[in-house]
Amino acid sequence: MTRRLCPGGETVTRIPAGSRPAADVVEAYLDHLRLERGLSPRTVEAYAGDLAGWLEFLGLEPPVGAAALAGVSGRDLRRWLAHLEERGLARASVARKLAAVRGLFRYAVREGWLAASPAARLATPRVRRRLPRVYTSEEAQALLEAAACGQGPAALRDRAILELLYGCGLRVAELSGLDLDDVDLEGGWLRVYGKGGKERILPLAGPVAAALRAYLEEGRPGFLEGRRHRPCRPADAQAVFLNRWGGRLSPRGIQAIVRRVGAVVARLQAHPHLLRHTFATHLLDGGAGLRAVQELLGHASLAATQVYTHVSRARLWAVYQQAHPRARARPAPAAPAPGAAAPGPEGLDAPPSAGAPGSPAGYGPAGGRQGPRPGSSPSG
Repeated sequence: MTRRLCPGGETVTRIPAGSRPAADVVEAYLDHLRLERGLSPRTVEAYAGDLAGWLEFLGLEPPVGAAALAGVSGRDLRRWLAHLEERGLARASVARKLAAVRGLFRYAVREGWLAASPAARLATPRVRRRLPRVYTSEEAQALLEAAACGQGPAALRDRAILELLYGCGLRVAELSGLDLDDVDLEGGWLRVYGKGGKERILPLAGPVAAALRAYLEEGRPGFLEGRRHRPCRPADAQAVFLNRWGGRLSPRGIQAIVRRVGAVVARLQAHPHLLRHTFATHLLDGGAGLRAVQELLGHASLAATQVYTHVSRARLWAVYQQAHPRARARPAPAAPAPGAAAPGPEGLDAPPSAGAPGSPAGYGPAGGRQGPRPGSSPSG
């Protein structure tokens, strides 16, 4: 292998001798994300856009071979990050773009097309994770009731959609991708394919199962009439949720339905992922274990699920301050230092963002209880 000294004094490793790199490493990487890692088309599209902007800054035009990548130095990457900062991009956006570039170099190194990655030592911008907003049990119930107000197949479909989003915590793409053979109403389970094509089995019971059964038996046949005018794609023939033409209801269509139902409920902004957040938080409020919630959500990492424990504690702290005489008789504790949690009275922990704008003000798990038993832990 050969090395080249950059103007900044950095040494960049050339391609190892004897390797056969792809003609376009970027396209090979995107194919890897799509075919081997099973990332969704939207995620791959976002990575492609981030990489295209990065290549434009460097003045590189496709196809980008390994030789061109080997000429990129750490100094080039730092100039690019400074350029993004000058544009005023949010830290989360910069971190996402850097992740795309890091992944590209990591892939090229693993394939043997580069000996080292110039992005390995770059620091990722620290992003403060915001607590997700969640609905109270009353707000969630109001949404479900609003979805059931209409008549006909569309009302049955919309009610089943809202019930599944809140009762099973599905992602909107997972809901759109459901086929008839993924549903077993008699056995009481639902098969879902999440990110990366990972399969998980979810329980299906109570009002969720009843709403889905009503739609499949009485609502879905009405949408099949649309196929007489516009034949559907073979891949959509067994789709659970259908549009007016009898084709698979798209994620965007589901989002529009949820927004429309939310508009019926005064001052309530509705989005499918808010119902997923609410599903997780209400489970923890009711005493569910963190590992169980992770499995139900389909999170690959427990860290992604732990954010909901902070939401649950925030709601518990709000209830304590509102209801307990000892809390009303004393001033609120001082704000904690960044990254630290302030201890609440009587052994309760106040989260760093308690009381911040957007924090949930109410408390009410899915079962309608007023709170967990004293001493119970949401992460148990």
